Amino acid sequence: MSKYVKKLITEHLRQRLAGVNDALLVNVIGMDANTNHRLRRRLAEKDIHLMVVKNSLAARATADTPLGTMFEGLTGPAAICWGGEDIVSLAKEIIQLAKDEQYSPLEVRGGVMDGERLEPDTVEQISRWPTREEQLAQLAGQLIGPGASLAAQMLGPGGTLAGQIAGQAEGDGQEASQEPEQ
Repeated sequence: MSKYVKKLITEHLRQRLAGVNDALLVNVIGMDANTNHRLRRRLAEKDIHLMVVKNSLAARATADTPLGTMFEGLTGPAAICWGGEDIVSLAKEIIQLAKDEQYSPLEVRGGVMDGERLEPDTVEQISRWPTREEQLAQLAGQLIGPGASLAAQMLGPGGTLAGQIAGQAEGDGQEASQEPEQ
């Protein structure tokens, strides 16, 4: 491959991976074309991209980016996965697919998160974390919980007191209306 072609490919990779901070490396070698198509279609449904790259060109393209550490010392074929809602949802989906028998050649080789290189076992641990949506739901529950408890505690005795006052007011009104008739 000529230097000119390498430069073009490197620039294309740099443009395609611009703005990507978290990604995973997977191995898809040995996957037949139909399985590869099904895999890519399933990933595309979740807005996850899969791109097979030449390691040396990808290392050049990502040299000064957060993805740069992902290619240090990497040998053998690799494909980059990025996208999804966040790195946790990406890891969950890739780990789930790697365990599925119909995508059997698929394996996780590592990745990068916030500029730190991830090993395959770390990616599996990340897949067990709650996703961004789950974390927001937990946070909302924690924020709303004490307020709801406080409102219920204030409304309980307050409602009882208001009911007693209303009962007294109705009773006083009946007694007052009965007294003048005497």
